[in-house]
Amino acid sequence: QVDLLESGGGLVQAGGSLRLSCAASGRSFPFSNMAWFRQAPGKEREFVADISWSGGSTFYADSVKGRFAISRDYGKRTLYLHMNTLKPEDAAVYYCAGKVPGAGATNYQAATYSYWGRGTEVTVSS
Repeated sequence: QVDLLESGGGLVQAGGSLRLSCAASGRSFPFSNMAWFRQAPGKEREFVADISWSGGSTFYADSVKGRFAISRDYGKRTLYLHMNTLKPEDAAVYYCAGKVPGAGATNYQAATYSYWGRGTEVTVSS
């Protein structure tokens, strides 16, 4: 069993920055990839970014490319999302997710991920 716990959300002004963290706890760490998704009120959950846990390769949604950076601390089993130049449309609940090996190649789809945190809310004021 693995638990994912996000932190770091809060209120920030447009143009500001935040760093989200996602700590994985439990006896095992089964993930090949980890990702961030977000969900704004009344909208579907959408992909933000993902990272290959061993190799560190990354992939971003076009809407955040150049502003957000996903990273991980391999030893601490912690995932990060560095968010810069935040816009009001970035406001959402942000979730981290873990994908196990063999779950599929479409890392931008929520259905590929079988482990989810409870989310951390990001509010961006204009």
